[in-house]
Amino acid sequence: MAAVALRSCRRGLSQILSNGGLAALSSKRLEEPRRHKSSVQYASRPDLPKLAYRRVKGKSPGVVFLPGYGSNMNGQKAEALEEFCRSLGHSYLRFDYTGHGASGGVLSEGTIGTWKKDVLFVLDELAEGPQILVGSSIGGWLMLLAAIARPEKTAALVGISTAADHVVTAFNSLPLETRKEFEAKGEWTIATKHMEEGVYKFNMDFLREAENHCVLQSPIPITCPVRLIHGLKDEDVPWHISMQVAERVLSSDVDVILRRHGQHRMSDKDDIKLMVYTIDDLIDKLTTMV
Repeated sequence: MAAVALRSCRRGLSQILSNGGLAALSSKRLEEPRRHKSSVQYASRPDLPKLAYRRVKGKSPGVVFLPGYGSNMNGQKAEALEEFCRSLGHSYLRFDYTGHGASGGVLSEGTIGTWKKDVLFVLDELAEGPQILVGSSIGGWLMLLAAIARPEKTAALVGISTAADHVVTAFNSLPLETRKEFEAKGEWTIATKHMEEGVYKFNMDFLREAENHCVLQSPIPITCPVRLIHGLKDEDVPWHISMQVAERVLSSDVDVILRRHGQHRMSDKDDIKLMVYTIDDLIDKLTTMV
């Protein structure tokens, strides 16, 4: 069983947060315009939609942020990480999946496999050297898939409200008659406050394709450091999924951090503080190992 713990943090965070402490990052830096914000760039791919991304060049290990379903690279967590990485001089990359944000494609046509390809393209073509992958919600699932496919490019993992296998297991846990009703309609709708329409919509093809990428039925061949942060008040993705991931990864360096009042998006200033602390500690650990 993975330990429920938070490691102590290093001097790097005190440097970024000096003259204002955490509030400087979690309020002032999130609310005021950034003078050095990275610009949007576009990566072209043969026969695939272009991907929009923002990149800050710097030291290794770099950090790559993987947003959640229906989200984009301009959220609070993504922007806070850019400010943090820039201050430490480490590289940072955030991007929009196919059908999300400024990238090409249509959201309803995307699949877990589609977005896995997006992540692998980013690691292969845009990121240099080993990366700390930070995945939020479905980005946490994609983070695991990427780490399995590209172990040489994965220095460590940080999952935020990790939704590994969740859309598949949640659908399969519905009563049989309810599943048949959705299958007859060809679409499964879930109420949510995180989408403008008020619902997530998944067609049956999406669910069937997603089954090919489930990771929780067997040991997960990931050996790098893994940190999993989850809120106990997450109403979208149960926190026990992070515990399942922790139990199944082969790594001996795994921590699960549970936030008593944390919700799904984990975007409160204290949530972002915890995320930054955790990544800061991993950078220290990884650079010390070298």
